[in-house]
Amino acid sequence: MATATATKRATTVSDRGAARAQVSQLQPFNWTGTDKRGVKIKGDYSAKNEQMVRAELRRQGITPLSIRKKSKPLFGSAGKTIKARDIAIFSRQIAVMMAAGVPMVQGLEIIANGQNNPRMKNLLVDLKTNIEGGSSLAESMAKYPVQFDELYCNLVKAGESAGVLDTVLDTVATYKENIEAIKGKNQKSDVLSSDGARRRCHCFGDSVDLRGAAI
Repeated sequence: MATATATKRATTVSDRGAARAQVSQLQPFNWTGTDKRGVKIKGDYSAKNEQMVRAELRRQGITPLSIRKKSKPLFGSAGKTIKARDIAIFSRQIAVMMAAGVPMVQGLEIIANGQNNPRMKNLLVDLKTNIEGGSSLAESMAKYPVQFDELYCNLVKAGESAGVLDTVLDTVATYKENIEAIKGKNQKSDVLSSDGARRRCHCFGDSVDLRGAAI
């Protein structure tokens, strides 16, 4: 039994390592094409090669016109890591826009254009591109499980099915904001506790020194 469990864990670790290796082999491509209505659209997509990008576009009902490798940044890495706080802010922004009647694709484009972090911008552009290709918001987000977990995607899917996506996004945004607020309070509490412990140790050290001097 123990051997079977250990084997299963080893297999899981191996699978995760293989998945990471596959992700690291993906290359970013810029593409242009036409949708089912003949409207010219463009976007970017990460894949192992140009053929896989072409196949994915056709699967989404997009006729590829051109596909090129995206040029690498001249200096350093392409942006900072996307944090939970970034997703919380995005959730609130898209919720407000949808409540105001702004179309989903337009809202994503507006938010993406306001990003300073290239990684976050690319993520939003990819969401927009997938939706333009016929995918739902939940399906598009599911491609980024680190940023949009299963609960997030399931709630969005339910909102889309019930026609209350704006309400669901508002709820999700509030939940994300509350989580980040709790994290902030916990971090502040940890800092204060650590500072207090250092002061107590310092005072205790002083009392020992004084007693030693008196003796």
